[in-house]
Amino acid sequence: MTSPAMTSSAAMGAMYAAPPGLGTDARAMMMFEANKKDVCAAYALWFFLGYFGAHNFYLGRTGVAVAQLILTLTIIGLVINFFWHFVDAFLIPGWVRRENNLLAWTLGASPFAR
Repeated sequence: MTSPAMTSSAAMGAMYAAPPGLGTDARAMMMFEANKKDVCAAYALWFFLGYFGAHNFYLGRTGVAVAQLILTLTIIGLVINFFWHFVDAFLIPGWVRRENNLLAWTLGASPFAR
């Protein structure tokens, strides 16, 4: 008799295991597709929660996000954050590209291959 904990861990192991015959390149591509950052998601976070730094949290820029969050809580910081928020709109595509290239490099795929 198997316990529910054993069944769930076996199911999770099967879920993350590569299917037979799947090469390392295919596995890396699958992991990349599952974990890549999306420009549309970053812009949605920027538009709705940008003053609080949500798009920076999403893109792994935690220090910048915390700074924006703290600045938003003060009047002078809110004025600074207004301009910062505007500039971020033009920088988001480059940040997403950098994060995706870093992810591809980490997984062992060439970030410049298409």
